[in-house]
Amino acid sequence: MNSSTKVLYTGKTHTTGGRDGASRSSDGRLDVKLGSPGASATGTNPEQMLAAGWSACFIGAMGLAAKKLQVALPADTAVDAEIDLAMNDSGYFLQARLNVSLPGIDRETAQALTDAAHQTCPYSKATRGNIDVVIAIV
Repeated sequence: MNSSTKVLYTGKTHTTGGRDGASRSSDGRLDVKLGSPGASATGTNPEQMLAAGWSACFIGAMGLAAKKLQVALPADTAVDAEIDLAMNDSGYFLQARLNVSLPGIDRETAQALTDAAHQTCPYSKATRGNIDVVIAIV
């Protein structure tokens, strides 16, 4: 890691049992039971958690872009994130779709906001070039 990097926050979790276990944050604010995708057992799965984190971060990044463009981000801005756990001959992989709703924003401005957010959102940066991502304005 770069010594000139300023760490703003570190999320810490302790996970046991893998996909059918539990995960708890060091501050206790996150305490979830885990379950495999499609299983009838209670609990969330890593794909759902990635979808929630990425969509929240993406909205924050659109907010920063909106300030730069001097536009108000609508209060009912929403991102429906879909994270697929998929498999092919090479093994397991992820792919994603972010469906962005910006009510009252014209299409050109909405595209500019989503393009800027995709360049600055840390989740988008982390996945860029690693998984297929489709961003749609809905």
